[in-house]
Amino acid sequence: MSGERMAAFRSALLLGILTAIFLAIGFFFGGIFGATAGLIIAFIVNFISYFFSDKIVLKMYNAKELKDEKINAMVEKLAKKSGLPKPKTYIIQTDIPNAFATGRNKNHAAVAVTKGLIDKLDDDEIEGVIAHEISHIKHKDTLISTMAATIAGAISWLAYIFWFGDERNRNIINYILLFVLAPIAAMLIRLAISRSREYYADRGAGEISNPLSLASALGKISDFTKNVKIKGNPSTAHLFIVNPFTGINLINLFSTHPPIEERIKRLEEMAKKK
Repeated sequence: MSGERMAAFRSALLLGILTAIFLAIGFFFGGIFGATAGLIIAFIVNFISYFFSDKIVLKMYNAKELKDEKINAMVEKLAKKSGLPKPKTYIIQTDIPNAFATGRNKNHAAVAVTKGLIDKLDDDEIEGVIAHEISHIKHKDTLISTMAATIAGAISWLAYIFWFGDERNRNIINYILLFVLAPIAAMLIRLAISRSREYYADRGAGEISNPLSLASALGKISDFTKNVKIKGNPSTAHLFIVNPFTGINLINLFSTHPPIEERIKRLEEMAKKK
């Protein structure tokens, strides 16, 4: 299956899982009426996810347009190497180095970097990180990623609506369903984005930049995230180049990213072959 068809298949699968979860929760609490309401909500969330999830995620992290000429020049150069139009660039005001790409397609894409990434990494390492994000855009990973972030948040929101909307729902069975099983479902949606996509993006970055620069950047970012956690929603963990929420809760036992050590090893092996 081609990369484009695989991306379309994963998007359709994600939408199907979301719709099924909304229908199941709605039917459990409200029968046919609840299922209908769940279907309507699912349709609305799916629509919003497709067209606006990138804006939602950028707003979530209070990302602002990046004016840095050097970084913008890097983004433009790497996008051109990949045969893509230059994506918009944003900055997140946190000292923790990290980055992510978002947008439904190459013509509506954005790369967001943190202040910490610019301040704490050298130019070659920054270029490696941006190359990774450009690779995600090229491989059409950004649509499924931003949709997953929005969907996971919507499932949690629906759980709170049912719990606080009717006192009759407040019992141990419903508590487990809404606050244990629903978050697990949200986690599984995030994991629907195969960890192999991170390896694929690393490889793509190594083709348009120095693989060793990205390997060095991954090591530095990982060291920072072990000690300081970024402020944000764990449902967006899969968006970042390195999971910024590692170790903060049980859900992270099911990692959204492959091991950093293995990613670095593969990049080093790739550098030897170039």
